[in-house]
Amino acid sequence: MKGTYRCWAEIDRSALRHNAKVVRERTGSAEILAVVKANAYGHGLLGVAQALAGDAQLFGVANLQEALALCESVSHPIIIFGPATPEERSLIAERGFIPTISSLEEAEAFNRFGPVAINFKIDTGMGRMGVVEHQALEVFKKLAALRNINIHSISTHMPVSNEDAEYTRDQLVRFQNIIEQIRAEFPGTYKAHVLQSAGTLAHNAQTFDIVRAGIMLYGISPLPEFQKLLKPVMTWKTRICLVRDMPKGSSICYGRTFITPREMRVATLSAGYADGYPWQLSNRGAAMLVRGQRCALLGRVTMDLMVIDVTNIDDVQVGDEVVLMGCDGNEEISCAELAEKAGTIPWEIVTRVGTRVRRVFV
Repeated sequence: MKGTYRCWAEIDRSALRHNAKVVRERTGSAEILAVVKANAYGHGLLGVAQALAGDAQLFGVANLQEALALCESVSHPIIIFGPATPEERSLIAERGFIPTISSLEEAEAFNRFGPVAINFKIDTGMGRMGVVEHQALEVFKKLAALRNINIHSISTHMPVSNEDAEYTRDQLVRFQNIIEQIRAEFPGTYKAHVLQSAGTLAHNAQTFDIVRAGIMLYGISPLPEFQKLLKPVMTWKTRICLVRDMPKGSSICYGRTFITPREMRVATLSAGYADGYPWQLSNRGAAMLVRGQRCALLGRVTMDLMVIDVTNIDDVQVGDEVVLMGCDGNEEISCAELAEKAGTIPWEIVTRVGTRVRRVFV
């Protein structure tokens, strides 16, 4: 069956569970909120959620559309991280999803649709969402008085947890102080959460009640020094669809940005930027793996096809597998390597893997 795939991503369930175990080891009894937004960071929403159902206590998505897709496969509570549009609020309430609230006005709007459990967001430095921290206690007081609003949790978000340890430590102290003030005035069973992947790895002296594990579940560390703890989950593959011998002086792909310096054997691959392979990797020293050996990308990435140098690979055949990201033998093309060469971040590399790339759970 695998031989019919043109371009596919193998998703390792055991690696997912290994990474969830790392989260548990670093956070003790805190509940795990598995972040599966953006098609589980490109890994396949439903398959990932099913693989993690025994490890996670909650799931997190970006919007209502993702929540509706997810709830068909799991019975866990689902938190929607992004703000809801006015048209989405009634269905969020009806389906029992947990919306994230950044203002009293949002809470009042949800209050009209019957009982709703909410995630109350406080802005301690991210600047995208949440009640600004010096107003949090006052707004919480008014929000908690609404008849149909139940507080599920209180959260904040860290903008520089993988860049500025000093600011992050201060932010965690400020959030802790706010939580203590709120709980002193309004005792309840609501839970607090702030740690995401970088926080779980590097700032977990205080875990609060829930941790939001995202990119680390997929085996990618936001902090290089912790990468050894994790197992990459995705191996992204394609196939050779043509093998050709090119004379010296031949041009390769749009723009003629690569001219063969000698006679070369080249292979055309069945993948391109429409599959999510970054166009920005054109002429940036990128490589793929064929039979465990690095083969240089030649010229520009095109929409559906790419060309690599297979001169030094014996007996290359049409149909041979090519690893775009992942391991083959003793060699590896990591997500971090692709991101660095493309001038972007690992989060973008995996989330841009396209819908026509088949996810195969192994």
